[in-house]
Amino acid sequence: MAGSDYAHMQAARTPTDAAVALLARIAQGDREAFGRFYDAFAPLALGLIRRILRDPAASEEVLQEVFWQIWQEAGRYDSRRGSPEAWVVMRSKTRAIDKLRAMRRREKTFVAPLDESVTRSTEAPGENPGVAAENRGLVRSALNGLPEAQRRVVELAFFEGLTQSEIASRLGEPLGTVKTRARLGLERLKGLIKREEPAKP
Repeated sequence: MAGSDYAHMQAARTPTDAAVALLARIAQGDREAFGRFYDAFAPLALGLIRRILRDPAASEEVLQEVFWQIWQEAGRYDSRRGSPEAWVVMRSKTRAIDKLRAMRRREKTFVAPLDESVTRSTEAPGENPGVAAENRGLVRSALNGLPEAQRRVVELAFFEGLTQSEIASRLGEPLGTVKTRARLGLERLKGLIKREEPAKP
């Protein structure tokens, strides 16, 4: 039996009126009611979260967040706005999407360790054009000092804003390989930039 079908069956075993009553008890701090509500609706919530995130560990984390939110906000449930099942689904979907966006933002900013070095190599407001050109040349020179495979990964991330997953797809390489090349490339690039920077007077 498919997991989603099982989840819906689990939720269906708790009639709407009974689920509403459980939420009312949860709002009063009833842990036993919370446990029964969790048993009835967690499989449904987890199935939806996993379909969105496709990451078991992250899905379990979001499931805990969803039911912590339910424990805290049970008193806000309004049966006129939908069934308990729909209420759980809405919260699960919202939390999962928020988590997915956060994961993608982290992927897009995996070049963060370079920020301190590279900020000096980008044109700041009012910066002397000649100095800005020199700094851009410094970054390009440092990039040219990287092995080809590492340089390609760093360029795709830094200049095209691709995530690690998108880079892996673009290059036809395993995600783990891309992550390793990114880490090694960034570490080496930081060292090259520091080495090539002119000494301050």
